[in-house]
Amino acid sequence: MVLRGKKFKSSQLQILLADSLTIFWGDWLDLRIRLVQIAASGLVSPLIYILAFGLGLGSSISSSSGISGNYNNYLEFILPGMVALSSMTISFGGTTFSICGERLFTKTFEEFLLVPIHPVALHLGKMLAGVVRGLMTSGSVILVALLLTGNWHFLHPLFLLLLVLNCTVFAGLGVIVGLSVRSLESVGFYNNFVIIPMSFLGATFFDPSTLPTALKVLVYLLPLTYTSIGLRAVAHLSLFEFPWYSIPILLVIAIALALWGGYKFAHQQD
Repeated sequence: MVLRGKKFKSSQLQILLADSLTIFWGDWLDLRIRLVQIAASGLVSPLIYILAFGLGLGSSISSSSGISGNYNNYLEFILPGMVALSSMTISFGGTTFSICGERLFTKTFEEFLLVPIHPVALHLGKMLAGVVRGLMTSGSVILVALLLTGNWHFLHPLFLLLLVLNCTVFAGLGVIVGLSVRSLESVGFYNNFVIIPMSFLGATFFDPSTLPTALKVLVYLLPLTYTSIGLRAVAHLSLFEFPWYSIPILLVIAIALALWGGYKFAHQQD
């Protein structure tokens, strides 16, 4: 009986995975013809930040001014944060607008609600497409970072793991927002009050350990903070100084969003 139960659970997981990949494949057929556009679309803002803050303002900031770690200049400090920022922006925005377009304009979203697929698989499939969007754009920023610094730790497996988890979190959030909004104006509301503030408060431009306690609590409530400090630690610090707690925190948030997204799909009415 125990072996039968395990086989049943295993087959359920295989079906869930296969259904998720099926949904993802539908989005991939559209994504693959726009690879360059997607990879470049999220590169503009990080490049502006790199030029303005890293190369411009950063030239007047010493490595000991409010940042802790082995950094030669401020540019090295913010580059991991730019990778985290680009992955967040495109994973969230691309997923949200994709679902909104299907729901509000092309009216093809109803087809997903009618297929005999588990709601969690619907969420995972859409989320995977968002993860791919985020990885393509952040990969462009990583290439810029390699050219500017020659630091190959940007390709470290732990760096890439954190990057995937970050894309998973914000693509999952993008699925939920895409299912919730009733117009594109509502997407702008979430972008202005969630994504943009997190872009600046998520430890992308500063070291959260230097903040007062009250502000530190606020900053550590943001998932982007754990990605930024984790990526920065992999790129410039030793593994003994790596914040290992960032991985389970991002993983738990991603799982919670997947369950929430599955619930949204199960109760979605369009």
